[in-house]
Amino acid sequence: MTAALSEIARDRGIKYFQISYTDLFGVMRAKLVPASAIDGMARDGAGFAGFATWLDMTPAHPDLFAVPDPDSLIQLPWKPEVGWVAADLWMDGAEVPQAPRGTLKRVCAAAEAQGYRLKHGVECEFFLLTPDGRAVADAADAQEKPCYDISALMRRYEVIREICDAMQSLGWGAYQNDHEDANGQFEMNWAYDDALKTADRHAFFKYMARSIAEAHGLRASFMPKPFAHLTGNGCHAHVSLWSRDGETNLFDDPAGELGVSALGYHFLGGILAHAPALAALAAPTVNSYKRLNAPRTSSGATWSPNTVTYGGNNRTHMIRIPGGGRFELRLGDGAVNPYLYPAALLAAGLDGLATRADPGRRLDIDMYAEGHAVTDAPRLPLNLLDALRALEADATLTAGLGAGTVAALLKLRHDEWRGYMAHLTEWERAQTLDC
Repeated sequence: MTAALSEIARDRGIKYFQISYTDLFGVMRAKLVPASAIDGMARDGAGFAGFATWLDMTPAHPDLFAVPDPDSLIQLPWKPEVGWVAADLWMDGAEVPQAPRGTLKRVCAAAEAQGYRLKHGVECEFFLLTPDGRAVADAADAQEKPCYDISALMRRYEVIREICDAMQSLGWGAYQNDHEDANGQFEMNWAYDDALKTADRHAFFKYMARSIAEAHGLRASFMPKPFAHLTGNGCHAHVSLWSRDGETNLFDDPAGELGVSALGYHFLGGILAHAPALAALAAPTVNSYKRLNAPRTSSGATWSPNTVTYGGNNRTHMIRIPGGGRFELRLGDGAVNPYLYPAALLAAGLDGLATRADPGRRLDIDMYAEGHAVTDAPRLPLNLLDALRALEADATLTAGLGAGTVAALLKLRHDEWRGYMAHLTEWERAQTLDC
């Protein structure tokens, strides 16, 4: 955008701006700034105390300044007098190295220097729950196999319609909405785009879905596994690498196996090679591993991977190739950081290109039924600690993402793991009180 944000505000009737950033735990932060003050904020940034959010800072750190990116501006469809802008983080005149949006921009810049541009789309799954989050909001949504149930979908028509209408008004290319595999679970899809644009939209989508659901007396939850017996929330990423100008899909090759080029398979090989470390970013919470390593759910399948494999149009593998020119990574869940997730995929894929990584043979089997017979496929981490240790040991992925980002993330997630381990559960009391 060439116009100043104040000019845009006058043209569009925006009275306030949310200057927003997403921290390392994927939590969106913001300050509400009147339009009369926005040009100063656009120049100097809005001030924050970094220690107050998940950025691995102390109270002694100087002010953190969030400089809004005008190209990211989204006028809130449900409150059009407010404009949301994603911000980049600065401190003492330098970019904050562990800022998630800055990390993605840095990895994308490294790719563009090599002639590549990442495009991706995400499939955001979420539950609509009671306000306390303890139950599915729709008591009638109780089928054993509720996926695509028309009645359960239409009972939540007002919420889904409002979110979809918002995406359409924003020009995102919304194209389908459905009831997913778990009771009370939904998925909404919009068009893929350049990595940064998709990441900004992903971050905003979660905020929008929660806000609109709340206005309807509901709670939208992207928690990976809120109910032990139901399918968890995935965040599948559809990935392709394009030429620097964004005009040519470099994964697309009609003569290639399943329509994917040799370059695409090298990229895929990089994802497979770094999968254990990638799990720390694609499945970033303690709860994530209740989804990845879940027993069979009430619907009959978890729809999530537990081994490092790929196949054709087959949803039982970590990577699915549904058609030419792209692949789907099914490792991510609803807790992913919208910026660190694609940054990690790109960093791993670029290493695959550099090393001409061989993804190995495609497995055209049902991994849920026959996976026990596959003895040479690595297992995904069983818990967050295993994933963090894999990331610590992965020097290549650390270098690709930036040592500052990885060090800060590891520190904070290790603290989270220790907090989890200090928590005494009722299962432990039931199983070992009389041991």
